[in-house]
Amino acid sequence: MSSRLRIASAFAQTLWTSRAGRSRVAFKRWQSSALQRWLDHSLPAVDFYEGAARRLEMLPIIDKSVVMADFAAFNRGRISAEDGWRAFETTGQIGKVSLGASTGTSGNRALYAVDACDKDRWLGTILSKAVPRFLLDLERVAVMLPQNSALYDGANRSRLLRLMFFDLNRGIEAWLDDLERFAPTTIVAPPRVLRHLAEHAERLQPRRIFAGGETLDPFDRTIIETHFGTRLGQIYMATEGLFAVSCSHGALHLAEDANFFEFEAVEGGLVSPRVTCFRRRFQIMARYRMNDLLRLSDRPCACGSPLQVVDEIVGRLDDAFVFCRADGMRLLVTPDVMRNAVLEADRSITDFRILREGAEQIALVLEPKLAAHGAKAARDALADVFSRRGLSPTLILRQQAMEFEPHRKLRRVENRLPPEDAR
Repeated sequence: MSSRLRIASAFAQTLWTSRAGRSRVAFKRWQSSALQRWLDHSLPAVDFYEGAARRLEMLPIIDKSVVMADFAAFNRGRISAEDGWRAFETTGQIGKVSLGASTGTSGNRALYAVDACDKDRWLGTILSKAVPRFLLDLERVAVMLPQNSALYDGANRSRLLRLMFFDLNRGIEAWLDDLERFAPTTIVAPPRVLRHLAEHAERLQPRRIFAGGETLDPFDRTIIETHFGTRLGQIYMATEGLFAVSCSHGALHLAEDANFFEFEAVEGGLVSPRVTCFRRRFQIMARYRMNDLLRLSDRPCACGSPLQVVDEIVGRLDDAFVFCRADGMRLLVTPDVMRNAVLEADRSITDFRILREGAEQIALVLEPKLAAHGAKAARDALADVFSRRGLSPTLILRQQAMEFEPHRKLRRVENRLPPEDAR
């Protein structure tokens, strides 16, 4: 099968399996069959799962450290981590296999390997979810990320679709003129970059905008949507795959047509996903524990899709603050609770940082322009989050300018303690 046919096939299959009006029961029946076929035929193709059971619940739970400890055992080409990193830093290729890497938000970068077939399936899938009308209208898609990805390579093969990558590591000023000349119809970028464009780029008039790569805060959404006059969607994607995309109604749907999700319960009704990517054939990912916190919806979407709706991507599990109370109880304070407390304290707050700098020391950083009463209200609200849980960490208030760093992922709530120091 040619590359174009693979892309078209993935595009059509994605639209069909998640079509409006399909019942959740019928979709889950299809998903179960697709997952079992993958377990029977693709899973055994890599060394790590040689001889493993063909039942998902019997497979070990893995994470980034497990995969990177023996990268060769998880891909069909038996490409080692050493060879993969060498290729990533030079040509990005080993034969017909493309190597990429995560941005390393948590401090450790992860490799991924994709062959041409997986790239085409990925491209067809994301096109069907993000720009399904590109066959009818010319689309110019601008993707702004800290590094390019081989996954986008095939996008420019169609005369109806043009994709241009803009490197955040170069700084926005280095390519803003090129971006405006490109006149994108769709923009994909981290929220902080979209907000910066909303405040400084008057000539852009995209039809669609998607935020990805960072937690989307409500005040950023308001500024972005107000300026561009269109609804802001989200794309939830990581090294491990494409996990969710917003529909035309604005709801974020899990990409269950390509992934099987299991969920570990976390405090406050949140969950942390384990992902099995049953459309990937070259690098195998089964029961891969993600480091993200999600709030799932218990309601179907008005768009009619059978795919699970996510109400909110709350943040990263390692940015939750873990404390051991005097009575020995271990408490987890999640990023959304702290974020909401600060934002609800004063409506004029449009930026902040909550940084855990010591086992019992937390810094609240606010903008210098914020009035004293607003800063005090935010500090008191954050202190109340901890006191209601029987905690009394030292809370330091700072008012200082917060630099715009396009090359670095924005984490407004950040745990800076090494894991062994968290209490």
